[in-house]
Amino acid sequence: MSYEMIAIFMFSLMMLMLFTGQRVFAAIGGVAAVSAMMLWGTGGAEIPFSAAMKLMKWYPLLTLPMFIFMGYILSESKLADDLYKMFHVWMGPVSGGLAIGTIGLMVLVSAMNGLSVAGMAIGATIALPELLRRGYDKRMVTGVIQAGSSLGILVPPSVVLVLYAMIARQPVGQLWLAGVVPGLMMAAMFVAYIYIRCRLNPSLGPVLPVEERNVPTAEKLRLLSAGLLPLVIFAAMMVPFVNGWTSLVESSAIGAMTAFFAAVLKGRMTRTVFETSVRQTLMISCMFMWIILAALGFGAIFDGLGAVRAIDMLFTDRLGLNPWVILILMQLSFLLMGTFLDDTAMLVIVAPLYVPLVGALGFDLIWYGILYTITTQIAYMTPPFGYNLFLMRAMAPPEVTLRDIYSSILPFVLVMLGALTLIMVFPQIALWLPELVYGK
Repeated sequence: MSYEMIAIFMFSLMMLMLFTGQRVFAAIGGVAAVSAMMLWGTGGAEIPFSAAMKLMKWYPLLTLPMFIFMGYILSESKLADDLYKMFHVWMGPVSGGLAIGTIGLMVLVSAMNGLSVAGMAIGATIALPELLRRGYDKRMVTGVIQAGSSLGILVPPSVVLVLYAMIARQPVGQLWLAGVVPGLMMAAMFVAYIYIRCRLNPSLGPVLPVEERNVPTAEKLRLLSAGLLPLVIFAAMMVPFVNGWTSLVESSAIGAMTAFFAAVLKGRMTRTVFETSVRQTLMISCMFMWIILAALGFGAIFDGLGAVRAIDMLFTDRLGLNPWVILILMQLSFLLMGTFLDDTAMLVIVAPLYVPLVGALGFDLIWYGILYTITTQIAYMTPPFGYNLFLMRAMAPPEVTLRDIYSSILPFVLVMLGALTLIMVFPQIALWLPELVYGK
């Protein structure tokens, strides 16, 4: 059997195991281990051992538990509630203002916790009940929360971009900076869509009653200072890093410590909050480390088989496809896989195949990391089996049906496709800030 056929067999077997409901790391790592032993005998045991050593020596991986801990401290201590109260008061007089404020909430939550699930949970539990109670259209607001939560893996500190950096061997700092402008651009496009639609049809997002908007200036300023606390934490973490005063790991530790002391000063650091945050941090960090370990082992075998070079020759030499056509086909495959896999699983499954191929085609891997994150989030929200659709259904109240959720997401998917197209046509949208900072 040729090495190309072995590679196809490995990939097919891994997908089959995922369809049977196996855990992601078990499916990927199991196929990698069995393939290594069959191809190289007992010497194949060196591959997972080498992958484990590579993982343990990758210093930036220490940022992973720091950022997850920071996010859980801020969410479990209810500091995110202050954010929504701030947007409630300041954006209430605008038509569709609370929906616009929800997008702002999602951006700040993304800066607190680099996981899209965190944004979805906070939006569905804090924002959604308030929006529905105040007469907002249920289809529009469920779309707002799903679209806003998609910013979680794009706006730094993105945990998924840390994993991509590990697999693609790219600097985490550059990837984070590359996600800033696209993330803010996408948030601005969401806000513009909500504002225009609510101006054309005010019943979709009514303004708050006068009595609720008549808040004393002192109270408004108090809510503003409380709501902007996450921005202060984000600045305390990112400013020293961008200016070169601290390393990435040191900045992540500053962020975690600042969040912890902020919760203490607010009087919200209870024993329950601390235990829950630590337990969730350990659980998610271990899950990610197992997945990365499996992906590194799988990728090492793919490299050893020469599968990437064979696929490159198939597309470019035999089929004669243009590099841009190949890139678009890759993005379409992400949309398909997103109907039954989450973003981390998609990354570790196809990264050993796609990332080297993207580099061989002459594309920038920092830029491609941003394309990946946006495409996977679009896939998350694409019917019929988008991951976010069912997550939203589990968290939404009974009056929000699955049909409402499906129909709510279409305009936001179109907005995200527009943003993706802009970044593909104008790569400097993603690359300008990293070049500005690191090109000094």
